[in-house]
Amino acid sequence: MTELLEQAIEHLKNLDANGQDAIAALIMEELEDEAKWDATFADSQNLLADLAAEAMAEYSAGQTHVLDPETL
Repeated sequence: MTELLEQAIEHLKNLDANGQDAIAALIMEELEDEAKWDATFADSQNLLADLAAEAMAEYSAGQTHVLDPETL
């Protein structure tokens, strides 16, 4: 455990039960969100590779055009 985390836990020990539960819920929610993002990015790699290959095929076939920001 890092020193910073140990310091945070020491501060949390001084909170009442409701305060501790509120902080614990925030931490758990953040950890769950992080796990969901990790899974989403891991699952998207094949899709991104397929899209990149499709874009390169279109470029090689001359089916793309130079983007002119002035015409957007």
